[in-house]
Amino acid sequence: MNAPSAAGRLDAADTEVKVVRTACPHDCPDTCGMLVTVKDGVAVKIQGDPSMPFTEGTLCTKVAHYLERTYAPDRVLHPLRRVGAKGRGEFRRISWDEALDEIAARLRALAASPEGPESILPLSYAGTMGMVQYSSMDRRFFHRLGASILDRTLCSSAGKVGLKATLGGSVGMDPERFAEAKLIILWGANPIVSNLHLWPRVLEAKRRGARVIAIDPYRSLSAEKCTQHVAPLPGTDGALALGMMHVLVAEDLVDRDYIARHALGFEALAERLQQYTPEWAARACGLEVEEVVQLARDYGSMRPSAIRLNYGMQRHAGGGIAARNIACLPALTGAWREAAGGILLSTNDFYSFDHAALERPDLLGGRRPRVVNHAAIGDALTRTEQPVRAVIVYNNNPVAVCPDSEKVVAGFAREDLFCVVMDSFLTDTADYADIVLPATTQLEHFDVHKSYGHLYVLANNPAIDPVGESLPNSEVFRRLAARMGFDEPCFRDPDEDICRAALRSAHPRMQGIGWDAVKESGWQRLRVDERFAPFAEGGFPTPSGKCEFYSAWLKEQGFDPLPFFNPPAESAVSNPGLARRYPLAFLSPPARNFLNSTFANLKRFRDHEGEPRLEMNSGDAAARGIADGDRVRVYNARGDYTLRARVNDKPRRGVVVAPSVWWRKFSPDGRNANSVTSQRVADLGGGATFYDCLVEVEKA
Repeated sequence: MNAPSAAGRLDAADTEVKVVRTACPHDCPDTCGMLVTVKDGVAVKIQGDPSMPFTEGTLCTKVAHYLERTYAPDRVLHPLRRVGAKGRGEFRRISWDEALDEIAARLRALAASPEGPESILPLSYAGTMGMVQYSSMDRRFFHRLGASILDRTLCSSAGKVGLKATLGGSVGMDPERFAEAKLIILWGANPIVSNLHLWPRVLEAKRRGARVIAIDPYRSLSAEKCTQHVAPLPGTDGALALGMMHVLVAEDLVDRDYIARHALGFEALAERLQQYTPEWAARACGLEVEEVVQLARDYGSMRPSAIRLNYGMQRHAGGGIAARNIACLPALTGAWREAAGGILLSTNDFYSFDHAALERPDLLGGRRPRVVNHAAIGDALTRTEQPVRAVIVYNNNPVAVCPDSEKVVAGFAREDLFCVVMDSFLTDTADYADIVLPATTQLEHFDVHKSYGHLYVLANNPAIDPVGESLPNSEVFRRLAARMGFDEPCFRDPDEDICRAALRSAHPRMQGIGWDAVKESGWQRLRVDERFAPFAEGGFPTPSGKCEFYSAWLKEQGFDPLPFFNPPAESAVSNPGLARRYPLAFLSPPARNFLNSTFANLKRFRDHEGEPRLEMNSGDAAARGIADGDRVRVYNARGDYTLRARVNDKPRRGVVVAPSVWWRKFSPDGRNANSVTSQRVADLGGGATFYDCLVEVEKA
C-alpha cells in the first residue's frame, strides 16, 4: 500500500498557505506521519496525516503542541560562547564563523597532539531518529577525523542482541495485526505512554473478546486497563519466561510440527527446562505458582497470541538473555504461523537502508579507534588514563539522561574538557558547554525515517526556514569538514542526496521505495504482504534460518547457548548485603508528558507532570512513616535526590517508581533519577541497566 500522491493543499483565497508532509523525529516506535500548515512562512498548525495507515491522523499530546517547541521564547537562535563558570549557563552571542573557526582549531590541535584524534568523542543519541540528522554527515566527519567511536547503548542494545541470537535480528510481527489477536501480552510495555498508536488495536482486540495481560512490576496506565496484571519483581522476566516454557513443554502445549521444521535445539531446550519449574519461577519472580501456570496455559492455548515486548525489561544486568528467553515463546507454540501472532520488540531490521552510504565507515582508512560505551560516559569523562579532551554533543542531553549522573556532571565540569553542544535549547548539558550551536527542529530540515514500531518509510520535508540562525546537524558538519580541510566529495552531499543514498537498496522489501516518491507522498509501506506473517514458514534471519533455541553464535562469544536465568545484579538474591541497606527496587520509566528528556523544558508539559514524584506501595510507605504528599529522599551509595511521595499502590511491594526524565535544573534539588542509577552494563550488547537499581527512601 502506498500513500496518495499529494504535495499539499492550497487555500483558494491565499496562495501563501500550504500544507507540508513531515514526520515525527522522536525516539518512539510510532514515527507518525504529520501535516504542517504554513501561512506566510510561519507554521500555524500541526496535525497527524490521516492517510498514514498506522498512525491514522492522530498525534500524542506532546507532538500535537510541537509548534510551541519550534517557536519557544527560550529557543537558542544564535551561536553562543560561555562567559561564566561551567554549569551556570552563562553565554554571549558570537557569529557562526567565530564558533566554527574555534571548534575546528581546537579539533585540529587535539588531532595533532600526542593523544591524537581519539581524545575527541562524539556524544550523540536519539534526539532525532531521522537518518540524515542522526547518522550521516556527522558519522562521516568523525570517521574521517579518527575520533573515538561512541557505542550508543542507553536504550535497546541488550534486547536487540537477545533477539538477534534467537530470531536473527530486530524483527517481529506486524503491529497493525494486533487487533486480530485473541491473547495479547504487554510485557514491560505501556503503550498509552510510549506506543500510543498500538493501544487502539489492543483495545479493539479486547472489545472482540481477547484476553490482554500486562506483565510489569508497576500498574501502569495501560496495565490498569488490561484483563489481568502480573507483577513480577524487576529483573526476573527471564525467569518467568523459563517457567512458562516449562509448563508449555510439560503439558504438551507446543506446536511440534512448527518446532520440527522451523526451530533449532528443542530437545536440548526441553532438557534444560526441567530445572525451571513453575515453583522455581514463582519464587524467583515473587509471584504465586498459579499465576505462572495459568499464564503459560493461556499462552499455549489461545490463538492467535501476540507479545508486545518493550525495552524496560532489558535494562537489567541479565536483560539481553531475558529478551532472548521471551523471544523463544512464539516458536514453541507456533504463534508465528498467523499474521496476528508472534512477538514485537522492534521492526528495525526489516528496513534495508544503506548505512554504509550514510555513514561512510571507509573514511576510517583502516584505523580502529577506541570505543566508548555511552552507558559509562561518567567514567569515560572522569578517568585520567586516555582522557577525553573534547566532546561534541548533539541529539543528546547526557547530563540529564545518562546513569550515575554525579560522575557525568563531574566530567562535564572539567575546565580542560572542550565541550560543544548543538541543540535548540539550553539543556542541562548545554549549561556546561564552551560553545553552543543553534540546531533546527524537525520543521526546518530534510530527513528520511524508518521506524522500530511499524513497516513504513517516511519523508520529512522542511515546512519553514530555519528559525534564527539555526542550522541542521548535517550542515554544521559540512562546514566543519570544510574548515578541517576534508576534501572528499561526500562532505559536499546535500541532504536530499543523502536521503536518496539511504534508500538505495537491492532488498526486495525496499523495491520501488525511492526518495522522490516518498518525499511526494510522505510515506510508503515496505514491500511486504498486507497480512504480513514474516515467519509463518520459517525463514528467520539466523545462521540456520530457524528460530534458534540453541545459539552457536552466543556460544562463540562465551555465553551459554541455551536459555537460562541471568538475575539482576542488585537484588536480595544476588546481593543480600546491598539489599539490606537499600531494600527497594527503583524504576524510572518514561513520564507521560516527556519523551526521555525532550519536552521536559516546556512549561505546558511540566505543568501536566506537576513535579518529580515517587510512586510507592502503601506497605512500603507505612513501614517508613511516609504519607501521600510527603517530601522524600531517595538514596543509595551513588547519590540521592528529593521528590514528592505518591502513595498509590501502583508499584508492587518492594518497588518504587519515579516517572522520568526531569531536567536537573527543573527539579527541586537540581538532581534527578539518574543520581542513583548505575553505569553497570547488561549481559549482552553493553546495554544500560537503569532499572537494576536498589535504593532506600526516607522522609525528607
